[in-house]
Amino acid sequence: ILPFIIMFMVILHLFFLHETGSSNPLGVKSDLYKIPFHIYFTIKDIYGFMIIMFLFWIINLEYPYIFSDPDNFIPANPMVTPIHIQPEWYFLFAYAILRSIPSKLGGVIALLMSILILYTLPMINMKFKSFMFYPMNQIMFWIFINTFILLTWAGSQVIEYPYINISQI
Repeated sequence: ILPFIIMFMVILHLFFLHETGSSNPLGVKSDLYKIPFHIYFTIKDIYGFMIIMFLFWIINLEYPYIFSDPDNFIPANPMVTPIHIQPEWYFLFAYAILRSIPSKLGGVIALLMSILILYTLPMINMKFKSFMFYPMNQIMFWIFINTFILLTWAGSQVIEYPYINISQI
């Protein structure tokens, strides 16, 4: 389902990019230099889409196991539980949030709030200027990136003393 979500997000991104145009570093609107979207960019986007789809089909049809986890090829033994069970790498930050809070409901609420905050961030500054004019936003962005990386790393560690506290911070 992840490839379909990514494809939908790419199509949505292209739609909004061509609807409003991209921004420049100074944040100054310049409608003077815009060219029409249709036919040039449509053909260019279709060409890029065809290349991506070709690579997608090659990976799926010729090399279907290239990105699989090596543990998937170990024969299952119903008598032995694996020592360290963890989700895929792109869910590790959520796993760290869920296991850092003792209450099940509290963990789910914390996870939902961590996702909902991403929807509120674009609405904070409605002025169309770049990050160059908002140094506090740059700091907050890099704090967010570092927190995400730290939570992803903490989610991949075993459930022990220092890693649970790191996730709670």
